[in-house]
Amino acid sequence: MKKQVHSREVKTAALQRLTERGVTIEDIAEVVYLMQAPYNVGLKMSSCVESVHAVLEKREIQHAILVGTELDILAEKKMLTEPLQSIVESDEGLFGCDETLALGSVFGYGSIAVTTFGHLDKQKIGIIKRLDTKRGSGIHTFLDDLVASIAASASSRMAHRLRDEEEAERDRQLNAGQNNEQAG
Repeated sequence: MKKQVHSREVKTAALQRLTERGVTIEDIAEVVYLMQAPYNVGLKMSSCVESVHAVLEKREIQHAILVGTELDILAEKKMLTEPLQSIVESDEGLFGCDETLALGSVFGYGSIAVTTFGHLDKQKIGIIKRLDTKRGSGIHTFLDDLVASIAASASSRMAHRLRDEEEAERDRQLNAGQNNEQAG
């Protein structure tokens, strides 16, 4: 029987791979901040960092990071067969597998994550722009989309939590008002 890889090892490997490829949690959190600040008055960067960490806890995103970055690394080493080597190396516009891998992980965070991912994929904001193969050094055909996926998921997570907090506050106010009426 093959050895089962412990989830701790997978998480460590995924986080290490991001670091090796020049991506920090803070880089991703900056994108999240830019996406959420217009809708969340008083948003703190620490909340964005926490949300990115929460998204990175999911095995599906960890696996996607490992697979996608491995393909980028193999392309840098010219170890893919043709025509895949040329397609990944040039980040061919019609390739789509990079977006498909990244998009799979945003579905768990709802339609906000999906539309935010599409926006980030087109606009190339922050670290995503730096990673874009056509503008930078190295091959990041998969990584730029994976980072967009993480940022979109963390952003959606924050939007849903903000709504939950707003509703809880309204409920507290309503209950306090009802208690005051009953007491008076």
